[in-house]
Amino acid sequence: MTQRRNSARVPPQSDTPPANSFADRIAIGILAAVALTAAATFRDYGLGWDDYTHSQYGELLLRLYGTGFADTRALSFVNLYKYGGGFDMAAALAARILPFDLFETRRLVGAAVGLVGLAATWRIGRRIGGPVAGLAALALLAACPLYVGHMFINPKDVPLAAAMAALMLAAVRAFDEYPRPQARTVALFGISLGAAFGSRVLAGIGAPEIGAGLALLACAEARARGMRAAALRTLGWLRALLPGLALGYLIMGLLWPWSVLAPLNPIRAAEYFDRFFEKPWQELYEGRPIAVPKMPASYLPHLFALKLPELMLGLGVLGGIGVAIALFDLRRAPARRAGLLTLGLAAFLPIVVAMITRPALYNGLRHFIFVLPPFAVLGGLAAAQLFARARARGRLACLALAALGLVGIAAPTVGMARLHPYEYTYFNLLAGGVGKAEDEYMLDYWGLAFKQAADALHDWIAARHLSPPAGRRWVVAVCGPQAAAQVELGPAFETVFDQKRADFALMLGTFYCRHLRAPVIVDITREGVSYARVYDLRGQPTPELLTQPPP
Repeated sequence: MTQRRNSARVPPQSDTPPANSFADRIAIGILAAVALTAAATFRDYGLGWDDYTHSQYGELLLRLYGTGFADTRALSFVNLYKYGGGFDMAAALAARILPFDLFETRRLVGAAVGLVGLAATWRIGRRIGGPVAGLAALALLAACPLYVGHMFINPKDVPLAAAMAALMLAAVRAFDEYPRPQARTVALFGISLGAAFGSRVLAGIGAPEIGAGLALLACAEARARGMRAAALRTLGWLRALLPGLALGYLIMGLLWPWSVLAPLNPIRAAEYFDRFFEKPWQELYEGRPIAVPKMPASYLPHLFALKLPELMLGLGVLGGIGVAIALFDLRRAPARRAGLLTLGLAAFLPIVVAMITRPALYNGLRHFIFVLPPFAVLGGLAAAQLFARARARGRLACLALAALGLVGIAAPTVGMARLHPYEYTYFNLLAGGVGKAEDEYMLDYWGLAFKQAADALHDWIAARHLSPPAGRRWVVAVCGPQAAAQVELGPAFETVFDQKRADFALMLGTFYCRHLRAPVIVDITREGVSYARVYDLRGQPTPELLTQPPP
C-alpha cells in the first residue's frame, strides 16, 4: 500500500495525454481559439523597423538556393547573414504560395510559429506536471500580451522562443527516457536544435541549461550504480543523441548557410553580437532617455515585473521557488529532477547572465521572449500544486481557485483586446497600464502604428477629394521607420526624413518624435495614449521632427 501511494506522487512519464483528460481537451480548445483569432486578425498588424530588410533577406536566401549558390548576396547582406534566416525564408516561400501579399504572409507565418511555441509549452508542462500543469502553462502563455503580440511581428525572437521551447521539450523527454532516448525524441532534439540556431546564435544558451540537467542525472546515477556504470550509461545517452546533433547541424546549415561556410562562423557571430555593433542611441527607461549600452542591471527583472500579467508573474515566481526546493528532494526520480533543473535554468539563467555581463539592452524585452515559455511552465506547475491542494479541501475550494484563475487570465486577455493590434505594448496594473507607462518606458518601439495611421490618412484625403500638387506625389515627412511608412502609404506618397517641403508629417507617439504645432488630422490612440499622429503641414515649412539628433 505504501509503495502504491509513493508511486502516485510521481508525475506522469508519458507525453501522451489520456483520451478522457478534460484538461487536455480544454488545452486543445485554447490552441484552436488562438489559431482562429490569428486567422481573423493577422492582417491588422503593421510593419515595423526591421520588416522590410528581413523580407529582403528571405528573398536573397531563396535566390541563393534557387540559383545553385550563384547568387551569394545573402551571405553578406547587411548584418543579417550573422542571423539565421529560417523565418524569413519560410515567409518568402509561403508568400509565393498563399493568396496574401508578402507582409501579410509574414504575419500569418509568425502566428503559426507562435502556435508551435504554445503547443510545446503545453507539452512540457503536461509531461512534467500532468494535464492541469500543461493546461495552466498554456493558458498563462496564451494570455501573455508580450508573447502574443510579438508572435505576429517579430521575425527573430519568437521563432527562437518557439524553437527553444521545443528543444526544452526534447530535453525533458530525453531525460525521462534515459539512457536510451526514443527515435522521435532524438528527431525532435535535432529539428528544434537546428531551428533554434537557424533563428539566432543565442540558442547556445541552451547548452549549459541541458548540460546542468545531465550533470545532475549523471551524479545521481553515480551514487546509485557506481562511477563506471553511470559513465557508461551517460555515454550511451549522449551517443544516442548524436544523430540528433547531426540533424541539427544540417538544419542549421539550411536555415543559416553562412554558419557552415567556416567551422568557426557561429562563434564569430556570437562574438559580433557580444559587443554592441551600432552607434548607441537612447531609449526611455524610468522616465529618462538612457543610452542602450548603459541600461541598469535591474532593466530586465524590472520590466518583466511591469509587463507580465500579474497571475503569470506570481505563479511563475512561485513555481521557480517550488522547482528549487524539488531539486533537493531525493525521493523524486533523478530524470525528473534533471528536467526541472533544465526548466528552471531556461527561465532564469539568461536574465541572470545579462544582469552580470551588462550587454546593450533595448526594445523592451523582445530579445528575451524565449524565457517566457519555460517561465509559463513554472507557473503551470505551481497552479497544478495549488489545484491539488484545493481539491483536497473540497469542491468549493476548487471552484474558488478556478474563478481566481479565470479572472487572472481574463484581465490580460481583455487588455490585449483593448490594445489590439499593439498587444506587445501592454503594461500590467503594477505599472498602471500603458497610460502611466507612456512617460516612463518605450511603448510602440516597433513602429506598428504607421499602418493604421496611413490607412486613416488615405481615408481623410479621399473624404475631401484632395489631389497632390501638379507634377508630384504627396510628400510625407516621417519620424519612425521610413521604409515601413513607404510600404504602408503606397506609391501615391513620397516619404522623407529631411527638411524637404512636406505636405504631411507621420510621427510615432514616442519621446524622440516632436509634438508639432500643426493641425492633427489623424491620431491613433489606445487607452488614451497616442501611438501615431499625422499632421497637416500644407502651406507651412517642414519643422524639425526629432527632439534629439538621430543615431
